[in-house]
Amino acid sequence: MSQGSPPAPARGGATRSAVVVGGGLAGITAALALADAGVRVTLLEGRPRLGGLAFSFQRGGLTVDNGQHVYLRCCTAYRWFLDRIEGAALAPLQDRLDVPVVDVAKPEGRRLGRLRRDPLPVPLHLGRSLAAYPHLSLAERAAVGRAALALKGLDLADPALDTQDFGSWLAAHGQSARAVEALWDLVGVATLNAVAGDASLGLAAMVFKTGLLSDPGAADIGWARVPLGELHDRLARKALDSAGVRTEVRTRVTSVSLNENGTWSVQVPGENLETDAVVLAVPQREAHALLPPGALDAPGRLLEIGTAPILNVHVIYDRKVLARPFFAALGTPVQWVFDRTHASGLPRGQYLALSQSAAQDEIDAPVAELRERYLPELERLIPGTRAAVVEDFFVTRERTATFAPTPGVGRLRPGARTKAPGLYLAGAWTATGWPATMESAVRSGVSAADAALSALGRPRPRHLFEFEEAA
Repeated sequence: MSQGSPPAPARGGATRSAVVVGGGLAGITAALALADAGVRVTLLEGRPRLGGLAFSFQRGGLTVDNGQHVYLRCCTAYRWFLDRIEGAALAPLQDRLDVPVVDVAKPEGRRLGRLRRDPLPVPLHLGRSLAAYPHLSLAERAAVGRAALALKGLDLADPALDTQDFGSWLAAHGQSARAVEALWDLVGVATLNAVAGDASLGLAAMVFKTGLLSDPGAADIGWARVPLGELHDRLARKALDSAGVRTEVRTRVTSVSLNENGTWSVQVPGENLETDAVVLAVPQREAHALLPPGALDAPGRLLEIGTAPILNVHVIYDRKVLARPFFAALGTPVQWVFDRTHASGLPRGQYLALSQSAAQDEIDAPVAELRERYLPELERLIPGTRAAVVEDFFVTRERTATFAPTPGVGRLRPGARTKAPGLYLAGAWTATGWPATMESAVRSGVSAADAALSALGRPRPRHLFEFEEAA
């Protein structure tokens, strides 16, 4: 438990209070935003730490992230979050998009290509990279360019896009199976957590239009050079304490109910918290269980929002085997490989983390089976592993890592406001317009705080909305 002193009452009225249920990125953001506006905030988290599904844990002498999380320059809300917790320097962005892509499917062996941008306006910023991309034929590259222009012309506000799947749209626009694998799914699976055929066209169009077709630098990649727990737990908790938020971990909320006087009661073991507003920043099934009757017109829709898993494979070698910080792979089950040696505190050798999205077929596979499958694939991809000794091999599994971005999911995602005055929803699964990313989580926290502040008659903190102007 961490306890800060409460903020001073806002000018023009008595201090109002709020309880935020859930200490992931959405809940942390909502709590900070409310506290910055002079609201007295209590943040409740059932786990022993903050950070939700982007966290770290100890394994022996190492600090291990449960999975590899990245963000892009266009993720203006998450960048605001990093600034707010004073962690931006610990998760820097690339100077310029540069993704090594290794293909081991060809008979002639490994082949390296790169997706990188030039300092030119959209869409010319990717023109030279696409023209030289060795993993597609000349005809496939030309077809990709035509599809990208067609994608750029889609109206993201059109609800019909949500009813279609991205794979069918790509096929209708001349994309070969190879182009889908080597480009569209290379990006889409990592951001959507679904292959093109299983993804909503609306969400896929949003990813590609915003990330690759909006601004030359939009897709520059950033990732934490420290354990995620350093950002999303330690620094986040420090920021919450400084803002005067009362933060309680290992505290499970059992019920939320509206009082006759218009205030709310939040029940936890051994305590009942009375408050003016409540933000439910928990996964959709937990939110459904806590919603009072009448809070949503169709609460059952929350249970229709599916989930998708992510599998992470962790391999520690006795020596350095990879010179670059990360790469993507083709012609192999391996998707993305990151070097986590320094961040984990490994004193010698090298620690590689494999991030495997849309892992429905492997999420429950035994560790021995995964070891047998992935170690030979790493030998194909990284020649230096062939003479190295594997000192440790383990996996982390997030069976409900994200909501499933299937066609039609858009109509199931609720906004921040409910029909119950003073009750708000936050989480990457709410109607942010983004897929289930750290960016979506932070945006949802902002939306919930904005709605609550409006109802409480509190001015919105100016700095909270600066990221919208930069978008």
